[in-house]
Amino acid sequence: MNAPQFRPLKFGVTRVTLHGGVPGTQYLKADQDLQAFPDRLTDRLKHWAHAKPQQTFMARRLKNADGTLGDWKHITYGQAWQTARSIAQSLINRGLSAERPVVILSENSLEHALLALGCLVAGVPYVPTSPPYSLVSVDYDKLKHVLSTVTPGLVFASDARYAKAIAATVADDMEITMVEGDVPGRKVTAFDNLCATPATPAVDDAMAATGPDTIAKFLFTSGSTKMPKAVINTNRLWCANQQQMAQSMPVLAEQELVLVDWLPWNHTFGGNHNFGMTVFHGGTLYIDDGKPTPTLMHETLRNLREIAPTVYFNVPTGFEAIANAMQTDDQLRKTLLSRVQMFFYAGAALAQPIWDSLYASQEREVGERIVMGTGLGMTESGPFGIFVTNPFVQAGDLGVPAPGLELKLVDTEGKTEVRYRGPNITPGYWRNPEETAASFDEEGYFKTGDAVQWIDKNNVHLGLKFDGRIAEDFKLATGTFVSVGPLRAKIIAAGAPFIQDAVLTGINLKEVGAMIFPTPAVRALSGLAADAPLSDVLSSAPVISKFQDIVNTLAQSATGSANRIARLCLLSEPPTIDKGEITDKGSINQRSVLSHRAVTVAALHEGTLAHIVKPQ
Repeated sequence: MNAPQFRPLKFGVTRVTLHGGVPGTQYLKADQDLQAFPDRLTDRLKHWAHAKPQQTFMARRLKNADGTLGDWKHITYGQAWQTARSIAQSLINRGLSAERPVVILSENSLEHALLALGCLVAGVPYVPTSPPYSLVSVDYDKLKHVLSTVTPGLVFASDARYAKAIAATVADDMEITMVEGDVPGRKVTAFDNLCATPATPAVDDAMAATGPDTIAKFLFTSGSTKMPKAVINTNRLWCANQQQMAQSMPVLAEQELVLVDWLPWNHTFGGNHNFGMTVFHGGTLYIDDGKPTPTLMHETLRNLREIAPTVYFNVPTGFEAIANAMQTDDQLRKTLLSRVQMFFYAGAALAQPIWDSLYASQEREVGERIVMGTGLGMTESGPFGIFVTNPFVQAGDLGVPAPGLELKLVDTEGKTEVRYRGPNITPGYWRNPEETAASFDEEGYFKTGDAVQWIDKNNVHLGLKFDGRIAEDFKLATGTFVSVGPLRAKIIAAGAPFIQDAVLTGINLKEVGAMIFPTPAVRALSGLAADAPLSDVLSSAPVISKFQDIVNTLAQSATGSANRIARLCLLSEPPTIDKGEITDKGSINQRSVLSHRAVTVAALHEGTLAHIVKPQ
């Protein structure tokens, strides 16, 4: 059989160097050196504003009177630069600083982008905050934590949807600025006033005073058993990471970059990786108001029928919806595949059936496959860290370190933890010296908590593959370790397309269990009415029968108690952001789910749940 043909894609790092240290420790780095990078991201913004002032920097669909989305509104690089300078002046006038930064309460928007750029020009950190902290939460505990941690000097909100959260959490004497709407009983500064502030030479002086160590933003971790931590993002971290990406993914500079992207800017994937990539390369970012959910995915598909990206980033649930749609949507296939050079996923495992479906549509439409890239990173690494180096990617493959990033591989409790040291690593957590000290080892390497293995022990140039989160792994009562990451990926693959995610149970018990978050596909499987309660769907005979088959299949490939699913249940209550069970981009927090659903875990293993599926 002939090897599948891929659309040509150059990989930047193809050779690595491995050397040993003390017993149980090895070091890995790319042979390719990290090239020079700017002192600040605004250097790139200024360059593009002068080199191509009329090119679109960012666009978003305008909202019609009935709430639907209409035509695109564009902001050029010239406009972005001039508006950012005006906003910078307004921030300078207010005396804002790292001690009094700007908190942003907003989804991705043109105004959000302009305010962020204004902060960067002025050297005032900004804090993009998860919208669900304001719009979904009922106690606002995480929003209160953000505000108390960073002590802002200005709070920005996009509209009146944030008014209730602001009234409950923001001090009465704090200045609030909004694009539209107000907060009852509070004075609100119109965002347009910031944009209309005449820039003075003080703006140039402020930007010149910023440098590699200037804090660009604070990004909060998702938080699990603890409150989220404020990760310090310096100019050095951001710019070094963009240069690392450029060298690891040469495709980014091979043609004019066009992104269609929904990933939230309060998260490092959307806010650092993709937003920063756009500015760094002088690209165009179309803000996608869709999302990989049943109610919003249609908007993403609409945008991808109209705008052809040159590279495309998403999470597995998004790619699953796109793969399903491309089977029958001719326009989607035609536009999306017309000039995309690379797909890239992160956040969770991508099940093999999704890969197969994507490849089938690609081969049907353009006669070749599009490389699906992936890797490993985190908020503390900017986020880009490790990236695959060939088109023949298997689920779980991570690849090799980016130029300039040194990996330390440390044997820990029967696994190998990967640790990072390089210019793209955060200096620590804001106002949290204890957590900062605990996160770095004696050589200054950041302890990721991620476990890795070699893709091929005989060829280190292929790099690493994922072996789970060390903190998620647990022991059975027999003392046997359960490796959560690989087993969870195996369950998702075996249950595609009916399993969104799985949380493993059995800590200090005799056997491994699994709690399953199902996908909407189970509704069609059940044969019940479309509006039937999910609990009825999950207890229907066809659904139970299907999961019986899945459990049986998994049991046949199990080699022992540590990788055998002995009992399984289906969860009708979706994971909640408010409890930290899921992040904005859809990643499940295993520890948080186990903590908040302890009663269900106990009932699963005691056998008192109504519908428990066991191998037969």
